[in-house]
Amino acid sequence: MKAMLCRAFGPPDSLAPGELPDPVPGPGQLLIRVAAAGVNFADTLMIEGRYQEKPPLPFAPGLEIAGTVIALGEGAERFATGQRVLALVAAGGFAELAVADESDVYALPEAMDFETAAGFPITYGTAHGALTWRAGLQPGETLAVHGAAGGAGLAAVEVGKALGARVIASAGGPEKLAIARAHGADEGIDYRQEDLRQRLKALTEGRGVDVVFDPVGGAVFDASLRSLAWSGRLVVIGFAGGEVPQAPANLLLVKNIGVLGFYWGSYRRHAPELLLEQFAELFAWYGAGRLKPLVSEVLPLAEAARALHLLKSRQATGKVVLSVP
Repeated sequence: MKAMLCRAFGPPDSLAPGELPDPVPGPGQLLIRVAAAGVNFADTLMIEGRYQEKPPLPFAPGLEIAGTVIALGEGAERFATGQRVLALVAAGGFAELAVADESDVYALPEAMDFETAAGFPITYGTAHGALTWRAGLQPGETLAVHGAAGGAGLAAVEVGKALGARVIASAGGPEKLAIARAHGADEGIDYRQEDLRQRLKALTEGRGVDVVFDPVGGAVFDASLRSLAWSGRLVVIGFAGGEVPQAPANLLLVKNIGVLGFYWGSYRRHAPELLLEQFAELFAWYGAGRLKPLVSEVLPLAEAARALHLLKSRQATGKVVLSVP
């Protein structure tokens, strides 16, 4: 099968087209003909050798796919050949074929196309899990979402609104803020032009925000921590800004606030039953029109390096997806 291969750890430009043996599904697995693959910041870390999991070289990156089931491994019973699905994989999504554990596969809603599906699970799963399982976001609370025009950030805006929160979006530039507003944000902060901490205080009349969804880190984290209301919660999603911040414990104590880490992928191993419930709710929201995923770029598989550059340089809005011929 054709694939975009990482033969040695390095930057996105090190990816090159190549071939791998066609995979064979093992017990409890499905073989999927890939129609589209989602592109994630984690893919850039994986090909640089900085991700928590390092597949043996050479490998195709890619953690989420959508396509059609073409073969079943022994004991796989939940799906049938010809069924349209999305799936999570440890790696290998940037290829024509991929094998996924049956527990990591979900039947597509009838109205969801492959490109939308390929960019759906990680961003919406992260947003939903962070705001419900970790932050316990309640109707009427105020949620601040950073990187609000990116994949996870835009999903958090929509999920926050679906949960009944008032959403303040922060992003770099009026164009990105316009996207966040179009997806439900009530207020916007251009962190390039405005003081984030002052604006969060002003928009909450000095009270502070109840929950922060932070995939950026660095100075954004520091300003957010000091902008939390009493008993507020800040959920750490990642460090797209490049700097891993530190939380002063005395501030946590004085304001009764919490800093919560969230890595959605770990729930596949530790609490897979939660993901079944989660996707049932997310697909219901999608069917009701409450979630409107933005796929800003659909690029051919051969342009995987360009797709990763768009993410790494933070030029992308919504999701970037690869179309697999």
